[in-house]
Amino acid sequence: MKTATIRLTAPLQSYGNSASFNQRTSDSYPTKSAIVGMIAAALGYSREDNEKILELNNLLFAVRIEQSGKMLTEFQTVEYRKSASKTARKLTYRDFIQDGVFMVAIGSDDDQLIENIKEALEHPKFQLYLGRRSNPPAGPLKIDIFNGRNPLQVLEDLPWQASDWYKRSFKSSQFLTRIIADASLDSESTPLMKKDKVGSFDQKDRYYQYRPIVIKKAVKLKNSENNQTADNTNWDFWSFV
Repeated sequence: MKTATIRLTAPLQSYGNSASFNQRTSDSYPTKSAIVGMIAAALGYSREDNEKILELNNLLFAVRIEQSGKMLTEFQTVEYRKSASKTARKLTYRDFIQDGVFMVAIGSDDDQLIENIKEALEHPKFQLYLGRRSNPPAGPLKIDIFNGRNPLQVLEDLPWQASDWYKRSFKSSQFLTRIIADASLDSESTPLMKKDKVGSFDQKDRYYQYRPIVIKKAVKLKNSENNQTADNTNWDFWSFV
């Protein structure tokens, strides 16, 4: 088993769930379908490469919320002209996660596949984005490889990966968060069903399927910045990025 972790951060992220045309909502964390799509783009797959894309559904998947961010809702005016004299105008609303940080872990018994994905994410064939094309990553993705452990095991042991300024905002020595993972990675928890398994990305027939997940609540992470005091005037601009 080989697992790769991917740190996802950007000013805005959006991971669509069930929504109407007028209201495009977002999950509060990256979905598996969004990560499969990002990996497929990095590998150079087109939307019509269904067979190759569906193979990526077999990757083991888990995500840990490092920095939940805040939800932003924007509105856009959409105008459709049936003719020169008739205009249909609507307001649409879209949700985005501001300043969120997430650790995604993908795993497979095919070690070479994980290495290929790491190489592709570092040198992508197509532009990478976090949920929507308007949301590129904040910079090159930080990717690490772990051997002999599955995604859930890696995220349970991984140090807290939030921004330093966010860590300093908590005075406690521990931070409580959640891990959302494939149900196959935790047989002791009660599974839930989530509709974020890729059926097809083809624009003519795009759809998603349900998959079982588990949510591990109250995961404790050590806060390495809780020893900061009010007398500490050191300020690092880049820690806010």
